[in-house]
Amino acid sequence: MGYTIGQKLIKEHLLEGEMIPGTEIGIKIDQTLTQDATGTMAYLEFEAMGIDRVKTELSVAYIDHNTLQTGFENADDHRFIQSVAEKRGLLYSRPGNGICHQVHLERFGKPGKTLIGSDSHTPTGGGIGMLAIGAGGLDVAVAMGGGTYYTTMPKMTLVRLSGKLSPWVSAKDVILEVLRIMSVKGGVGKIIEYGGEGVKTLSVPERATITNMGAELGATTSVFPSDEITKQFLAAQGREEDWIELKSDDDAQYDEIIDIDLSSLVPLAAMPHMPDRVKTVEEIGKIKVNQVCIGSCTNSSLADMMKVAAILKGKKIAPGVSLTISPGSMQVLNMLSLNGALSDILSSGARLLECACGPCIGMGQSPNSAGISLRTFNRNFEGRSGTADAGIYLVSPEVAAASALTGVLTDPRTLGEMPSITFPSKFLINDNMIIKPASKEDADKVEIIYGPNIKPFPSSTDLPESIEAKAVLKVGDNITTDHIMPAGAKILPYRSNIPYLSNFCFRQCDEKFAEHCKQAGSGIIIGGSNYGQGSSREHAALVPLYLGIKAVITKSFARIHLANLINAGIMPYTFANPDDYDKIDTGDELALIDVRNKIINGDKVYLTNKTKGEEYELNYDYSDRQKAMILAGGLLNYTKNNSK
Repeated sequence: MGYTIGQKLIKEHLLEGEMIPGTEIGIKIDQTLTQDATGTMAYLEFEAMGIDRVKTELSVAYIDHNTLQTGFENADDHRFIQSVAEKRGLLYSRPGNGICHQVHLERFGKPGKTLIGSDSHTPTGGGIGMLAIGAGGLDVAVAMGGGTYYTTMPKMTLVRLSGKLSPWVSAKDVILEVLRIMSVKGGVGKIIEYGGEGVKTLSVPERATITNMGAELGATTSVFPSDEITKQFLAAQGREEDWIELKSDDDAQYDEIIDIDLSSLVPLAAMPHMPDRVKTVEEIGKIKVNQVCIGSCTNSSLADMMKVAAILKGKKIAPGVSLTISPGSMQVLNMLSLNGALSDILSSGARLLECACGPCIGMGQSPNSAGISLRTFNRNFEGRSGTADAGIYLVSPEVAAASALTGVLTDPRTLGEMPSITFPSKFLINDNMIIKPASKEDADKVEIIYGPNIKPFPSSTDLPESIEAKAVLKVGDNITTDHIMPAGAKILPYRSNIPYLSNFCFRQCDEKFAEHCKQAGSGIIIGGSNYGQGSSREHAALVPLYLGIKAVITKSFARIHLANLINAGIMPYTFANPDDYDKIDTGDELALIDVRNKIINGDKVYLTNKTKGEEYELNYDYSDRQKAMILAGGLLNYTKNNSK
């Protein structure tokens, strides 16, 4: 039997385990990336390991999230990250150089390589044929130190594409259709591979848009073949030597096959407040629009921006609409400036933002109260924009630009013939905003600079024999990491300060959650299905750790958050009988009796509800390594113990 692309990439990098779906495997990591919202903590963790120099083929520290500097905090974090990069052997991408995934695709991504990043949209690299996986910062720190990356061996899903996209229909509509079919939890435990004749009609930026939003499926990653189109893209970036061919075998076997005819797709939109609430633009109708934001790591390529410029050329945006444009990289912005497209965009009345994540993470540009905002982004979770009652719709650049002109949600096919766009065969290459590290010989002279807002990694202890704690919070299905640990301009500057950050934990669900935890001293969280979906931010585990959370018990977990909980030393369990979820109330006194020995021996674990006089069986499927991590109080303690 032949191999799929995902299986080939795993087989090539497999260090531990067997390629049996559902079992733990360990793989070698070639490249890592971090961004500044998660990077400060990742580098604090790396420093705590006492390793002098990164051991990967390439590691890059990007500054793209916390670029709104209203105080010293973000600037201090950037200075800290730059000093670590200089001393420890990483490339440093300066603020303004661009969004990590767009820049990495342009300048560093290589077909056939493995990449993990402390950002859930790292699978963008799958558009160029990488095994690119989002992970917690601690996993990235371990990989930078030369350690193995552990994950569950995924199942393989083939999305078989046929036909060709019609005018005004784009790659964003492809991934929205996949989300409509599979849902936000349909990709859990899977690698989504794209194949079929339709693949040949999609450029690398279009492929990257699709793999980027594989994160919203809950997938381990998504991947495209590396073919002649990939080769052309790399050649245009002056990196043709990085190309290798990568395709699945003719007799490869898949666990699931989904067929999509590209020619049958129409413009789509994801409605508030979930990326899988997908309808056609025509079905939703001409709702009034207050704001349009074009950019993010999903749709900020030169190709996307050129399409927008062509649609806006010679026209004015509607009087009641605020239109913002965020190019994905300095390369994109420079090329738009040189070819005149930037002038077409600005002349329409658009507002140019810097090459950064910006509004996508609530870093500025929050909509007006109860406003409708169309965004070419990847997430539309409630409150993520910074405005609690805003309605956020996820759309393609074509839909966004057309709607900005009309002032209502608009099917761009109504605008007539789609403008023709000519793309360059060579990109502008200028890496002057990438700072190289000091040599090994000079690294000792570099001082790592800590600002006053940078606080130590929260400590944890060995797992005790038993746990007795209150149910300090009970939440429903599809709780996101934005619910657990919000982002936004007011909170992101404190990502390196866990004690202060803890005041905002779960505020959307319970304004006094942090206060309740501090009063209780310890606690257990009860959750529904797909708990922890969304971002890779390990702060959604580290802050609960700081607040004394000992276990999280749910109907099911999202992949990255489950790993982050174990990394933090918090026990994740699922209900053996999902109906038991309904029997627990906030405030119930709960106990996990003799839990340490039960984990050691692999025995069944039961949750005792002392308030109700009941007992519920729990499921857990920890590998031997994960058991050792839980017993040690988390990955950092485990790593220290095993390095002695």
